[in-house]
Amino acid sequence: MATSTRATTGRSPQRTRLWGFLLALPTAWMVTFFVSSMVIVVLLSFGTTTSDGFPVFGTTTDNFAALWDGIYLRLFLRSLLYALATVVLSALIAYPVAYAIAMHGGRYKNVLIAAIVVPFFASYLIRMYAWKALLSDDGLANSAIRKVGLGDGIVFLNTPGAVVGGLVYGFVVFMILPVYASLERMDVSLIEAGKDLYHSPLRTFFTVTLPATRAGLYGGMLLVFLPALGDFVSAQLLGGSSTFMVGNLVQQQFVEGQNWPLGSAMTVTMMAALTVLMVFYLRGTATKAREL
Repeated sequence: MATSTRATTGRSPQRTRLWGFLLALPTAWMVTFFVSSMVIVVLLSFGTTTSDGFPVFGTTTDNFAALWDGIYLRLFLRSLLYALATVVLSALIAYPVAYAIAMHGGRYKNVLIAAIVVPFFASYLIRMYAWKALLSDDGLANSAIRKVGLGDGIVFLNTPGAVVGGLVYGFVVFMILPVYASLERMDVSLIEAGKDLYHSPLRTFFTVTLPATRAGLYGGMLLVFLPALGDFVSAQLLGGSSTFMVGNLVQQQFVEGQNWPLGSAMTVTMMAALTVLMVFYLRGTATKAREL
């Protein structure tokens, strides 16, 4: 009877404590290495720099006031435009790829998804160096242009197109996966019914397929937009001073400029702006979900 009672009441106290300890480890990790570091960044954003270049905590708001300089505002707007262009191009590339795999991949779906995902296991920095070698004046792209007789080559590097292209190449997989997951969960019979009702394949796509997979597309947009806005590697390797993004400015303050308080103020401001954008984004998606 006692054994039966123990079996029905659940795990023993020792096992319960063990599971509680294991579940507490991720929380402790986040508090130690994420929350604490963010607190330090926030505190440093109100600090100053000594004559020797060492950051010290303080209560000044001069670092935030300095961000209203026209140079910093232009960098943020440029980063925002690059991130938006990355989202649009990634969606245009990812949706057809995900649709083709989900609807026509058959038994090779997993293999095709693996073929897309596995190359992205390589270091992001290495992939950007490979992209730089591809687009350089003596790279594969310009060599092919010269061989076919289309000219002496095209200047790809140090242009906004190269930076956005690098961002798309680096983050497009984050768009493909959620869109593919939405298409996989979609009832294919809805498409057949849509063809009967709306006839045109294009009209069926916009009235049936796209609304049914909107959640995956929105999720992919968010996953691409956030890292693209704060990225600095693509602009550093593929662009120049005229294409630098806000991430490059933050990196310079922490590494080259040795002005950690100003870099912290930039980080806090960008995080606040992203938080506001995410709130509006989530409210908009929630409203559209209720309408559906």
